[in-house]
Amino acid sequence: MKLRPDMTGEALTRLKRARGQLNAVIEMMETGQDCREALTQLAAVSKAIDRAGYKIIASGMRHCNAARDRGEAPEMTEEELEKLFLALA
Repeated sequence: MKLRPDMTGEALTRLKRARGQLNAVIEMMETGQDCREALTQLAAVSKAIDRAGYKIIASGMRHCNAARDRGEAPEMTEEELEKLFLALA
């Protein structure tokens, strides 16, 4: 299934925010900042990336269900989507 802007908008926003947070963590490490703050930010980056992945899977599920409802063959099977979901878990 191709990633389309209408399916990934919110996920892309989360990833861009995570990129900024990750850059901040790298800078903290390079400049010898407090490890607690760096790890707190790193945890936020990780959570944002995970949520972006879940958003993409959820969009894919909705897209495939809509195709089924229209009587079309979905681009991915439920098993393929499940496998991708479990890869994130």
